[in-house]
Amino acid sequence: MGPIMLMAGGTGGHLFPAMALAEELNRRGHEVHLATDERVEHYGQDFPARETHVIRSATPSLRNPFKFVWGGMIILAGMAQSVGVLSRVKPSVVVAFGGYPCFPPFLTASLMRIPGVLHEQNAVLGRANRALARFADVLALHFEDTRHAETFSLRKEVTGNPVRDRVRKLAGVAYPELGQGKPIRLVVFGGSQGARAFSDIVPGAITALPEELRSRLVVTQQCRAEDIDRVTAEYAAAKVSVELGTFFTDLPERISRAHLVIGRAGASTVAELAVLGRPAILVPLPGSLDQDQRANAEVFEDAGGGWLVDQATLSPQTLCTRLTDLLGNAESLKSAAAAAKSVGHADAVERLADIVEGLAERRAKGSSKS
Repeated sequence: MGPIMLMAGGTGGHLFPAMALAEELNRRGHEVHLATDERVEHYGQDFPARETHVIRSATPSLRNPFKFVWGGMIILAGMAQSVGVLSRVKPSVVVAFGGYPCFPPFLTASLMRIPGVLHEQNAVLGRANRALARFADVLALHFEDTRHAETFSLRKEVTGNPVRDRVRKLAGVAYPELGQGKPIRLVVFGGSQGARAFSDIVPGAITALPEELRSRLVVTQQCRAEDIDRVTAEYAAAKVSVELGTFFTDLPERISRAHLVIGRAGASTVAELAVLGRPAILVPLPGSLDQDQRANAEVFEDAGGGWLVDQATLSPQTLCTRLTDLLGNAESLKSAAAAAKSVGHADAVERLADIVEGLAERRAKGSSKS
């Protein structure tokens, strides 16, 4: 059985589930390679692959003819580059996790008759995955009801969204007790765009909380570097215990100790919250063409694990009201934590790895017969 090549756009949302699968495949004795774009330098330094191959790619633009032609030329260059990489590595299966950087290598693999699996992390099938679905053997889904997936007739499997080993190790940590007078731990994060919005809104909401709640709060909040000084000053004036940072390497551990999370609704965030079993106020990133984060948040809210709040309606006053209600009701938070846990797929990575191995074994048997 040959190596397995994973393909992912170079952001955390695509790389984290690919990293989880790489960890599992390594445990099973497989050689893993990664094909991605140059953004991997920021998110994937520790990716457990034998080699990382940076493939040229572009996002097609139908609105600008020049960009469309130029993007097409870059994609063709990426496909030519992919021929060389795939011919040298000789993978038995390729697995793509979405994003247009997957397009050149996955399409090339299909033309070279290498079996392929697409994984969709969101509740809406992404545009790149929609473009590639006709070239795939299996479509693996995070959510059973995934918008646009029904239009494709290929084999579909609901696996859940793989989460990293460090998240899975915390899956058994019980929801922390929230008793009278005890600390209340709140974690706030949302990537670079979410961090700015939350820096503008969350400190004011917490400042306006009743003293009995505010005095018990222990806040962890992600901020952009340029916002840290002003956010620090706001929390200091409110006498709130807070730790601010531009990035927290131990975020899964902090979430596992939290009573409530405020964050965006990216696929990896929702998957990790569900595996850890922590309730959340989810604020989808506005302006997305496919509204994938809103769809993710709707699934989480429908399960009872959290509360969807549109950024347009979020203000220090509305958030203060919501936090007062939630933090003053320990049973409601505990119930939401259990509901979040009920939709988690801690075994998603094993399910996906089984599918990948099955395709690889089938290909190996086919080759031995020929």
